[in-house]
Amino acid sequence: MGRKSFRFVLLLLALLSILVAAPLAADEFRSPSLTALRVDWRAALDQLRIEINSRPQIAGDFIFAPRRSVPRYDPRAMPALVQLNAISSRFFTGITRSPVPVLLPFDAAAYLEAQRSGAPATLALSRYQADFNPVDMFDAGPAGYSATFSFEPGAGEGMPGRVFARPVEVQITGSALVYDIADPSGGKGEPVKPLAATYPDLRKFIREGFVRYAFTRFGVAYVVSIQCLDSIARPRRLACKEAYPVAERFLKALRVAGGQRMRPLTDIASNVIDRPAARSPEFSYRPSGDIIPNTGYRKQGGHPDTIAYAQIRFPLGKAPAFVRSQSYSKRDKNEGLTAYPWRDNFCESRSFEVWQCAGGYGHQGEDIRAADCPPPGEGREPCDPKQRGVVAVRDAIVIRGAKDQAATLQVNSRTEHIRFRYMHMNPQAMNADGVLNGRIVTEGEKIGVISNYLDHPAGTSMHLHFDVQVFTRDGWIWVSPYVTLVSAYERLIRARGREVGPEIAGAPQPVAHALPEDVLKPDLREGSSGEDN
Repeated sequence: MGRKSFRFVLLLLALLSILVAAPLAADEFRSPSLTALRVDWRAALDQLRIEINSRPQIAGDFIFAPRRSVPRYDPRAMPALVQLNAISSRFFTGITRSPVPVLLPFDAAAYLEAQRSGAPATLALSRYQADFNPVDMFDAGPAGYSATFSFEPGAGEGMPGRVFARPVEVQITGSALVYDIADPSGGKGEPVKPLAATYPDLRKFIREGFVRYAFTRFGVAYVVSIQCLDSIARPRRLACKEAYPVAERFLKALRVAGGQRMRPLTDIASNVIDRPAARSPEFSYRPSGDIIPNTGYRKQGGHPDTIAYAQIRFPLGKAPAFVRSQSYSKRDKNEGLTAYPWRDNFCESRSFEVWQCAGGYGHQGEDIRAADCPPPGEGREPCDPKQRGVVAVRDAIVIRGAKDQAATLQVNSRTEHIRFRYMHMNPQAMNADGVLNGRIVTEGEKIGVISNYLDHPAGTSMHLHFDVQVFTRDGWIWVSPYVTLVSAYERLIRARGREVGPEIAGAPQPVAHALPEDVLKPDLREGSSGEDN
């Protein structure tokens, strides 16, 4: 039996053991299961030696002989990596925090040789990055690293012309942690013949709005991706066929840019999560997957998912808050956007690919609404519906360009590699508040206010769209955040909610007045924008 087949059998047995040995009670939640990959730093060092030796003028500067007089995980044990990190960290801050070899389109040897030859300091960095612009976002941490680069129209010798008139954004993630999910679409793709010699297991596929190139190197899972549409080329929408040459140029340019050997990560088993002992007299929620009837893709139902993918702070500043459909609320017999019970809307019909939803299409996340302001009265706190705070759900790094409508928070730790995306806050306000690439936020920190921005102000109703992505061997994919939000809300109110089935949900429990009907228009473009979705 091959190594891949053996690992698949082990994973299958682990998943079966969860289902058989530890059956869930009707309303119990579980944490996710993750696999830790073993990094082959010797192979990475051999690859670095090949890359450095291609530049004889500086090859003698690097010390590849290991130092055995220092502990195994001391950076000095691999002097060549220390030297490489010293060069790369000028452009990729924190690169030494990555426990996996950092592959980037940065030719450190060419850069060092040019500096040795007296190249002017003003020479564009893109010269050493296969004509890709300086990095837009770089984050390295205990699980791995992520980076985003852009490629200008007309850049790159020998590149074909394209209709798309904007820079193409290319993302890469390398991770030693992958989430174990029952994903029938995972592991598929076609080989890329021109790159087969360099990346023998490279898979190319289009998934959830991105063309992706997944491969394993040095024991690590890497994925390069570009957001695109599998359609005809347009000036404002990147067609996937125009993205392919950019992605392949990126892959050909990848070099070992840094990283540091650290103590290996360990596999993480799924467990039943703790919930408050006290019971809330008010908070109730329908089961995961119980969407409003006939609102799924081609009138199909939702997807039950009892995984709380992370222990987070609830994304709204205060309770009460309500997870309810914004697009199909009038079809819900329990009318009232600001009333319990909550109702899942992850698999509501949209044009977005979502692997967990029937037919492969869904909403990607959940819509959350704050309670309406009560009438003014003596002793009540002032309430402004336009100043409802949105907060960071975890200590994280921000991923967001100045033109992006969405803000993403990424958690990169020894036990998690996960992203949380917020939508419909005003981009200009986020820019003014510095919610931009690289900013570090702390759990509970205010990062904005609930708004109605979708391509323009008042483009949707006043609510927050919140979604979750986890890293797998297919890259970052959407997972249902519903149970994650239920769990977070219970911690916020310090009480356990009551799950109510479709047949016993009863009348809604009003908490505040409903919004006027004129803002309850269906929002079929939820989450869409040229930059973000």
